[in-house]
Amino acid sequence: MLETLLGATALTTGLVAGLFAAFAYAVMPGLRLADDDAVVQAMRGVNRAILNPVFAVLFGGSFLLGIAATVAARGTDGFGWAVAGLAGYVATLVITIGRNVPLNEALERGTAPAAELRAAFERPWTRWNVARTVTNVASTGCWLAALAHV
Repeated sequence: MLETLLGATALTTGLVAGLFAAFAYAVMPGLRLADDDAVVQAMRGVNRAILNPVFAVLFGGSFLLGIAATVAARGTDGFGWAVAGLAGYVATLVITIGRNVPLNEALERGTAPAAELRAAFERPWTRWNVARTVTNVASTGCWLAALAHV
């Protein structure tokens, strides 16, 4: 059962990390080439589309699985890795909820010209996305290490 929990946690955190990484190395660099209206409209569309059951299960499920896997790993050689994996994912959640989501909401509510909305959104959102990508990839690596040590 422990191996299943650790494997499922590594899989779900890895899928979320892959999504964030794709934005870091492909989506945002691609949007950087677009005009202001296109960027604002594209990101508004993405921010609406991401609120779906698949993302909810992966994003929230990674946290719940991580808690269960960490509890189940107590007393094993993988416990320290599980704690680190959970800490990394909590950092991902904090960054996402505390930084990226407020920027998404401000973009959605914004009524200023597209150039102003873009200027307030693009650079900080991209920086925080890279930060959460790093914490999420590190978390995934820790879950895999925990799995290797049980």
